[in-house]
Amino acid sequence: MKTPDRCENMTDIRAEIDRLDRQVISLLSQRFDYVKAAAKFKNSKTSVRAPERFKAMLEQRRVWAEEEGLNADAIEKMYRDLVNHFIEEELKHWKSSSHYVN
Repeated sequence: MKTPDRCENMTDIRAEIDRLDRQVISLLSQRFDYVKAAAKFKNSKTSVRAPERFKAMLEQRRVWAEEEGLNADAIEKMYRDLVNHFIEEELKHWKSSSHYVN
């Protein structure tokens, strides 16, 4: 791993960005594993969607983004898109479990 100030050229920069993106994607995969595991603790579509939790989660991500010097709007959009996708996947997982009654 090279720190940004130790990169000597664009090849170094791109290699480090790719390395970091691979780690981010790996972490997102781990996050998704927890999302799927959460389905067994939920007893309704509303509990899967958890609108109040979703709102609070986005607000917290905005705070963390600002603390890291990132654009809170961009981070919120990224998480909104990601978590909405995960919610849809969790619903599929939840419906396929014994908790779902049609």
